[in-house]
Amino acid sequence: MGSKFQDIKFSIPWNLFLLTVGAIVYVVGINGIVVHHSFIPGGLYGLCLFISYKTDLLSPGILYLVLNIPFFILGWFFVSRRFVLYTIYCSVIITVAAETIVLDLGIHDQLYAAIAAGCVCGTGVGIIFRTLGAGGGMDIVAIILYKYYNIGLGKTFLVFNLFLFAMVVTNYSADILIASIILTYVTANCMDYLLAMFNQRKIVYVISDLSSEIADCMIKELNIGATFIKGRGAYTGVDKEILMTITNNIQLKRLEEKVFSIDSEALFIVENSFDVIGSSFRKRKIY
Repeated sequence: MGSKFQDIKFSIPWNLFLLTVGAIVYVVGINGIVVHHSFIPGGLYGLCLFISYKTDLLSPGILYLVLNIPFFILGWFFVSRRFVLYTIYCSVIITVAAETIVLDLGIHDQLYAAIAAGCVCGTGVGIIFRTLGAGGGMDIVAIILYKYYNIGLGKTFLVFNLFLFAMVVTNYSADILIASIILTYVTANCMDYLLAMFNQRKIVYVISDLSSEIADCMIKELNIGATFIKGRGAYTGVDKEILMTITNNIQLKRLEEKVFSIDSEALFIVENSFDVIGSSFRKRKIY
């Protein structure tokens, strides 16, 4: 099953399908809510909307595709060609959808509109990021800065959005600025939730003198695989076998009960994992 799932995730039709759906959902949020309230979402499309509002020279969709061209060139040389080709496809779909989709979802309250737009746009972006491509613009810049200079993706988006909202505050009312910030915040959280929703896993570390018995119980009773990691106590200098496993929220409580029923003095550590694929817990290469 793990191999088949990986094949699907790497297949061209599946990636194109997700990019198409994600781009259309994102544009529905923009054209159905955002533009009717003159909000400014974060990212390059937000900048395109800002320029379009102020100059009316080009539509936001066309402007988005034009401004993406230098980013495509950068990505071609500094990220990967596969990634850029998928990203070009997604940007074209966003442009076509932005030019053809005309609708008004009829949300008149500014706060409700900001929240609803954030949910819809965040869902679209989350679907796009489930692929081997991206939506373009700052996504490419953020990846390059992270790859070569170890600058976090979030920091790049934060700096760009601070610059963008600085322009907004000098040209629009405080209400529009606050609503735009709410929109961007909700978008980011919905995107994160969608990214984690389908592959949400827990990494569990168990430190115990009875690690072998615990591992045997996990394999036979819970049908969970495990790995031993060699460790040593910093204070005692005693060698330890640290048990590591990956599970989900449903089995986590059962695992905890089994561990402490075997060793009440065990140390049970849980961490969130973004994405786990394959029977050997191999992380896929994204770009």
